[in-house]
Amino acid sequence: MRNWLFVCSRNRLRSPTAEAMFGDLPDTETVSAGTSPDADNVLTGELVEWADTIFVMERVHRTGFSGAFVRI
Repeated sequence: MRNWLFVCSRNRLRSPTAEAMFGDLPDTETVSAGTSPDADNVLTGELVEWADTIFVMERVHRTGFSGAFVRI
């Protein structure tokens, strides 16, 4: 099973759309989160640890949280 995490700013449009689009792939579980404190599903260390692969919608998303999570 592959665990894919999709990240954008507020987890309202882009990352939930990606989660839905790829959610039906065999042997793949998808989750989406946002980097903003007011995101619908806020990015946590637990989600980062869960994910085998993290997809960001913009470079700023990776830059914005890479310091907080060493694994990225």
